[in-house]
Amino acid sequence: MNVVVVNEGELLELSFQTKRRYENPFADIDLTAKFQSPSGNIFSIPGFYDGDNIWKIRFAPMEPGEWQYTVETSIPDNDLAQFGRFTVLEKEKTGFLRTCPGKYWGFEYNRGEPCFLLGDTVYNLFGAAYCNIDVYPFLKRRAEQGFNLIRVRLPVSPFHPPLGYNVWQTRSCWPWSGSPQKPCFDIFNLDYFRTVDSVVRMVDKLGMGLEMIMQAWGFEYPFNARNVFVAEWEEMWVRYLIARYDAFCSVYIWNLMNEYEYYPNGDWHYDPTADRWAIRMARWVKSIACHHHPIAVHNGPEMPPFAERFKRDPKAVDIILFQYWGTRDKDDAWLAAGIEDQIKKSLEGWSGSAIFAEYGYERNPELPLFVPIHEYLDIDHTRRGAWRGAFCGLCIIHGFENTWGPYMIMDKDQPGVSQLVYLKRFFTEIVPFQYLRPSPDLIIEKKEEYQLGHRPLALSSEDKKWIAVYLPVGGEVSLNIKDIQKYWVRWFNPRTGKLTPAESRMVKGASVFSSEISGEGRPSDWVLLLESRS
Repeated sequence: MNVVVVNEGELLELSFQTKRRYENPFADIDLTAKFQSPSGNIFSIPGFYDGDNIWKIRFAPMEPGEWQYTVETSIPDNDLAQFGRFTVLEKEKTGFLRTCPGKYWGFEYNRGEPCFLLGDTVYNLFGAAYCNIDVYPFLKRRAEQGFNLIRVRLPVSPFHPPLGYNVWQTRSCWPWSGSPQKPCFDIFNLDYFRTVDSVVRMVDKLGMGLEMIMQAWGFEYPFNARNVFVAEWEEMWVRYLIARYDAFCSVYIWNLMNEYEYYPNGDWHYDPTADRWAIRMARWVKSIACHHHPIAVHNGPEMPPFAERFKRDPKAVDIILFQYWGTRDKDDAWLAAGIEDQIKKSLEGWSGSAIFAEYGYERNPELPLFVPIHEYLDIDHTRRGAWRGAFCGLCIIHGFENTWGPYMIMDKDQPGVSQLVYLKRFFTEIVPFQYLRPSPDLIIEKKEEYQLGHRPLALSSEDKKWIAVYLPVGGEVSLNIKDIQKYWVRWFNPRTGKLTPAESRMVKGASVFSSEISGEGRPSDWVLLLESRS
């Protein structure tokens, strides 16, 4: 019953040791703590076994004042079933990420600060650290560049078909006891999880967040073998993850499964059964994860629309991590065409939040080609794909062959990283992203139909004090604006991050702008920025 003092929103870790010896401490007893806040609210969270007859509870109190807690066990154990008090001091902190559909771009911190998410995909970050790769310099560099979210799998994927076996992996990253050939799903690999702890704490210290993918790809073992990885093991696995990591501010998102339509048997296609699984799992996670991190799914098939998929319970899943790559063939991958059209179709009517969370992995031509569909995904695809997603009012997560999976070249950035940094700077330092919404009516369409991927995209604030137009191939755009003298007009170069003055001319009551013509065989993209002078 020791009294401790913590700051609001910071991790409180309580440890309890018992004299009793359990044959399987992971499975023989459940431990749950109930915390009562100064205002009388009750928060319940499971505890976890951490070796040496020690159980731990992790909790992040979000209210200053005097708290108390009670630890309960599923079977009597006086060493574990305890009562205590602690004091929480008020402290200004960014806090937990929350969804806010219809406000900002769907995300804010719990104190109301709007959040622009720029993410990188490093699926096997925990596995790399477990294999003694120093991941901290990479994470620190990403934080300094403006990235604030990393996509990472809790179970490590040993390969990506057809050829992508992990060249960096020096030891088994199996998170359970036993092996894939003879698994013990009721015992966890504590050595592995302590490594995960250290990385999660790194990310927390850097002020970044993690998208924690609970069940990697559904095509890989054990998630493609539901006759082996039965519901009881799934529940035990997810409960352990929540107990161990739900209290960290750096856990931004709980993702139920990467490309969740692989459920239940690893056969990648749209199946309503997967939707029912996602709804059931989302509701169950929310029932035991008291810190209220958003719950997400990441799609494979883009259709039918997600509003249709989850219509029986539209509030269960909070975020659609939307995957669509756009054009990716030899002659058109540079254009990343079709992204905005597919986003509109797939997210039509969706009442939750969404992130443009995967549109390919930038190819490093110096590496062997493990995944053929990456071959033509270059810096132009990285840049245009990101701007297309952002002009749909979505935050962005991308990925790079150096670090996304089979390779872990963590000391060298690919060219497209700089392009995403410029995008983040534009939306957080030059324009107030949180007030901008897609505004297609501002663009006066040409009489002739635009080629695929050539149509300009517009964003504006409701009061039209800020207007931005993305021209994927540059050229000319006509805007439905007559009083252009009210604006300070500039071109933003998405390839260099530089701003230059822009000029216009009036044609039949419309303001017409023409970008600089440049590009070696490929027309350059530009962003037109109109800022009210008043």
